[in-house]
Amino acid sequence: MKFVDIKNDIAFRKIFGNENKKEILISFLNAVLELTKGKKIKRIEIKNPYQLPEIKDLKSSILDVRVTDEREISYIVEMQVEEPDGFDKRVQFYTARQYSKQIEKGDDYPKLNQVIFIGILDFNFFDDDDNYILRHRTVNVRTQKCTLNGMEYNFIELPKFTKVLKNCKSLVDKWIYFIKNAPNLDVIPADVNDKGLKHAYQDADRHNWTKEELEAYHYSEMRRQDEKGKTELAVKKAEKTAREAREIEIAREMIKDNEPSNKIVKYTTLNKETVEKLINELNNK
Repeated sequence: MKFVDIKNDIAFRKIFGNENKKEILISFLNAVLELTKGKKIKRIEIKNPYQLPEIKDLKSSILDVRVTDEREISYIVEMQVEEPDGFDKRVQFYTARQYSKQIEKGDDYPKLNQVIFIGILDFNFFDDDDNYILRHRTVNVRTQKCTLNGMEYNFIELPKFTKVLKNCKSLVDKWIYFIKNAPNLDVIPADVNDKGLKHAYQDADRHNWTKEELEAYHYSEMRRQDEKGKTELAVKKAEKTAREAREIEIAREMIKDNEPSNKIVKYTTLNKETVEKLINELNNK
C-alpha cells in the first residue's frame, strides 16, 4: 500500500467529503469532539461534497468541508497547511458568517443553531498551550460557565502531536496519527477497528484512486510547493534587503567619521562602487 498525503487539498476533500462513505466524517467528528453515547452524531449532510476539479481550474484555496447533522448543528472542518495572515480573525469571521447565514432578515433568532469549527493545522498557532487539541468557547470569566454557545472553535495542531503508533490508544489519537503520518505508512495499522477510520485508510490508498484523481493530486501538490517556494523566496529577499540597509547605515556612520573607503569595504559587505557612491552622496549634501 502507498497512502496519499491527507493534508493535500484533493486528498482531504476526497476522504472527508465522500458522500458515499459518510461514516468517515462521522467517526472523525465524534472522536475529535469527544461526543459520548446519546450525543454522538448519527447522520450528516455534506454541504460541499467532493468533486474532482478540472486541473486547469484547480487553484490554491482554503480547504474545508461543511456539514450539518440531524440536530441541525453545523460543522466546519478545515485543513490549513500554511498560516495565513490574520488567521485568527478569519476563523472567527468565517464561523460567524456561517452562523448568521442560517436565517434571513425578519426570521426569529431562536432558529439559529450552533456552529462548530474544527481546524486541522500543519503549524503551531497557539503558543500558550502545549496540547495538540485546543478548544475555545465563550465562557463567563468568573464561573467558566458557557451560556453563549452559538459558536465553538476546535483546533488540532499537528506539529505538537508527537505520539508514535503504539502509544495511540484513543480513537482521536489514531485519527490524528493517520492525518499526520499516512504518507509514511505501508499498511493499515493492525489496531484500527473503527469502521470510519478503516475506510479512510482504504480511500487514502493510491491504488484505489483513478488516473484523473492522481493527476489532480500531484498537480495540487506541485502548486502547494510552488506557493511555499514563493513565500520562502520573499522572506529571503526581505532579509537581504534588511541586511543591506543595516550595512549602508554602518557605512554612512563610518563615512561621517572620515574612515577610508577601503576600510569601509573591509568591515561591511558593500563593494567599492557602492561605498564611493555613498561618499559622493554625503559630500554633496
